[in-house]
Amino acid sequence: MMAKQYDKQFKLDAIQYYQDHKDLGLIGCAENLGISQQSLSRWKKGLEQTGEIVCRGSGNYSSDDEKEIARLKRELRDTKDALDVLKKAISILGR
Repeated sequence: MMAKQYDKQFKLDAIQYYQDHKDLGLIGCAENLGISQQSLSRWKKGLEQTGEIVCRGSGNYSSDDEKEIARLKRELRDTKDALDVLKKAISILGR
Protein backbone atom coordinates (compact mmCIF):
# COMPACT_ATOMS: atom_id res chain seq x y z
CA MET A 1 0.00 0.00 0.00
CA MET A 2 1.41 3.39 -0.97
CA ALA A 3 1.57 6.06 1.72
CA LYS A 4 -0.37 9.24 1.00
CA GLN A 5 1.85 12.29 0.60
CA TYR A 6 0.88 15.50 2.40
CA ASP A 7 2.35 18.90 1.63
CA LYS A 8 4.19 20.89 4.26
CA GLN A 9 1.36 23.40 4.70
CA PHE A 10 -1.10 20.62 5.54
CA LYS A 11 1.32 19.28 8.13
CA LEU A 12 1.75 22.73 9.68
CA ASP A 13 -2.03 23.25 9.70
CA ALA A 14 -2.54 19.82 11.28
CA ILE A 15 -0.06 20.61 14.06
CA GLN A 16 -1.72 24.01 14.62
CA TYR A 17 -5.11 22.26 14.84
CA TYR A 18 -3.68 19.90 17.45
CA GLN A 19 -2.21 22.79 19.46
CA ASP A 20 -5.55 24.62 19.34
CA HIS A 21 -7.53 21.52 20.36
CA LYS A 22 -5.32 19.70 22.86
CA ASP A 23 -8.44 18.80 24.81
CA LEU A 24 -9.24 16.31 22.02
CA GLY A 25 -5.87 14.65 22.42
CA LEU A 26 -3.60 13.44 19.67
CA ILE A 27 -5.90 10.59 18.68
CA GLY A 28 -9.03 12.77 18.52
CA CYS A 29 -7.33 15.43 16.43
CA ALA A 30 -5.90 12.84 14.05
CA GLU A 31 -9.33 11.25 13.60
CA ASN A 32 -10.90 14.66 12.90
CA LEU A 33 -8.22 15.36 10.29
CA GLY A 34 -8.53 11.94 8.71
CA ILE A 35 -4.93 10.96 9.35
CA SER A 36 -3.27 8.44 11.63
CA GLN A 37 -2.21 9.36 15.12
CA GLN A 38 1.31 8.16 14.30
CA SER A 39 1.56 10.57 11.37
CA LEU A 40 0.46 13.53 13.45
CA SER A 41 2.88 12.60 16.21
CA ARG A 42 5.76 12.13 13.75
CA TRP A 43 5.04 15.46 12.01
CA LYS A 44 4.87 17.27 15.34
CA LYS A 45 8.17 15.81 16.52
CA GLY A 46 9.89 16.47 13.19
CA LEU A 47 8.71 20.07 12.95
CA GLU A 48 9.71 20.76 16.56
CA GLN A 49 13.21 19.42 15.91
CA THR A 50 13.68 21.58 12.82
CA GLY A 51 12.35 24.63 14.67
CA GLU A 52 9.53 25.17 12.20
CA ILE A 53 7.02 25.22 15.05
CA VAL A 54 7.57 26.76 18.44
CA CYS A 55 7.93 24.26 21.22
CA ARG A 56 8.44 25.68 24.67
CA GLY A 57 9.66 23.29 27.26
CA SER A 58 8.50 23.17 30.82
CA GLY A 59 9.21 26.43 32.60
CA ASN A 60 10.07 28.41 29.48
CA TYR A 61 7.90 31.48 29.01
CA SER A 62 7.50 33.62 25.94
CA SER A 63 7.46 36.85 27.95
CA ASP A 64 8.18 38.25 31.39
CA ASP A 65 4.44 38.85 31.85
CA GLU A 66 3.67 35.15 31.34
CA LYS A 67 6.41 34.24 33.79
CA GLU A 68 4.96 36.62 36.40
CA ILE A 69 1.43 35.28 35.83
CA ALA A 70 2.67 31.71 36.35
CA ARG A 71 4.46 32.75 39.55
CA LEU A 72 1.34 34.47 40.87
CA LYS A 73 -0.81 31.44 40.04
CA ARG A 74 1.59 29.19 41.98
CA GLU A 75 1.55 31.62 44.90
CA LEU A 76 -2.26 31.75 44.87
CA ARG A 77 -2.49 27.94 44.75
CA ASP A 78 -0.07 27.61 47.66
CA THR A 79 -1.99 30.23 49.66
CA LYS A 80 -5.29 28.43 49.04
CA ASP A 81 -3.73 25.15 50.16
CA ALA A 82 -2.45 26.78 53.36
CA LEU A 83 -5.89 28.29 54.01
CA ASP A 84 -7.55 24.88 53.59
CA VAL A 85 -5.12 23.38 56.12
CA LEU A 86 -5.86 26.17 58.60
CA LYS A 87 -9.62 25.73 58.17
CA LYS A 88 -9.30 22.02 58.88
CA ALA A 89 -7.12 22.68 61.93
CA ILE A 90 -9.62 25.20 63.30
CA SER A 91 -12.50 22.75 62.83
CA ILE A 92 -10.54 19.99 64.62
CA LEU A 93 -9.40 22.23 67.50
CA GLY A 94 -12.84 23.83 67.83
CA ARG A 95 -14.48 20.56 68.86
